[in-house]
Amino acid sequence: MLLIGNGRLITRDKEATFFDNGCVAIDGQKIKAVGTTMELREGFPEAEYIDAKGGVIMPGFINMHNHIYSTFARGLTINGYHPKNFMDILEGQWWRIDRTLNLQDSYHSAKIAYLDSIQNGVTTVFDHHASYGSIEGSLTQLSNAAEELGVRTCLCYEVSDRDGEEKMKAAVKENATFIKASAARTDDMQKAMMGMHAAFTLSDKSLEYCAAYTPKDVGYHIHIAEDIADVYDSLAKYGKPIVNRLYDLGILGKQTMAGHCIHINPHEMELLRDTNTMVVTNPESNMGNAVGCPPAMRMLNEYGILMGLGTDGYTNDVTESYKVGNIIHKHHLADPNAAWTEMPQMLFNNNPQMANRYFEKKLGVLEPDAAADVIVLDYKGPTPMTKENINSHILFGMNGGAVTDTIINGEIRMRNREVQGIDQEKIWHDAQTQAQSLWSRING
Repeated sequence: MLLIGNGRLITRDKEATFFDNGCVAIDGQKIKAVGTTMELREGFPEAEYIDAKGGVIMPGFINMHNHIYSTFARGLTINGYHPKNFMDILEGQWWRIDRTLNLQDSYHSAKIAYLDSIQNGVTTVFDHHASYGSIEGSLTQLSNAAEELGVRTCLCYEVSDRDGEEKMKAAVKENATFIKASAARTDDMQKAMMGMHAAFTLSDKSLEYCAAYTPKDVGYHIHIAEDIADVYDSLAKYGKPIVNRLYDLGILGKQTMAGHCIHINPHEMELLRDTNTMVVTNPESNMGNAVGCPPAMRMLNEYGILMGLGTDGYTNDVTESYKVGNIIHKHHLADPNAAWTEMPQMLFNNNPQMANRYFEKKLGVLEPDAAADVIVLDYKGPTPMTKENINSHILFGMNGGAVTDTIINGEIRMRNREVQGIDQEKIWHDAQTQAQSLWSRING
């Protein structure tokens, strides 16, 4: 039994319960009880105790869209790379990186990404991987890294025609192999999807090939209309918008997640809604790639689409995306009221709902029988914290660097900023050595 107490407890349950001096009791992999620190310490006197020291106790964050393979891009200079648009960014940087990645690159970049996630209080990561330099076994490398670090994760491989039919089929096989492996697990720590890059790099034949290897209870993880060029491609080649094309091919549905959806029309929004397809928005990445601002407020409020929040490899700190998401829509719509309620809804309510379409244990909430994914943040605050203003305190006062303790599936993964059970210095050293090797190969 483990108690985490003496903190302002944000449960995220249906009653929006908030304890000014709250405590969480963990029994094994699940939450046993929540209440005041006094109540739970009296009720479980023999339990191990973590003192939050007046900070904040809350559910672990969930990142609904990440690209672990982007880890070694930090600080990288690519000879001759001067992008003028998003297609240049893909071809000149990301595809050049993933065509060079080997299995060791994938493994060590994943170790860093999962370590960084723990340090930023992210307990569940949905990743979208690409490593066309070495496809077979690449998801196993990510899986092994997640296992060693103890992070809950859902993985897929980015299927694309961009490197030819043989590699497209190898990517589908990599997905199918990992889907089967994850289905055999009983610990609810790793799941799988059929990954797809985007409509403009996948023919109808390839999409049908993906579908043939995708079980009915597994969906697709795909980028949709991230750039206007994707739209033009679909109209020119197929005479229809992207979402319509994917709908006609049976790609949409409750288990499918569409990334970005920046340049889509109202009818496409209706199709996403009517098929109960999930959408994840990535505000920092969209701004960084200069691809535009998605109609997220409209999709969420007018069409009722289940929308979540991801980082798209830009960072492993989802509070950054929360903060940028709050202001990008205000700026874009010239509306000071935009995103105040929508962004916390995406991060704190919708991300858990989306994740629970794959994971069995209830995520994103601290209540009996929910997953024991708990974080503690060192945050006092200059003003009173109440259940009505907790999102404002998080938005303006907290970030991933404030996380002191991270518990995942009942296991203490970080205590007082010290990650437990691993040689952190070795992970960083090995990653830097591997990154230097990758950089040399890219520019060689």
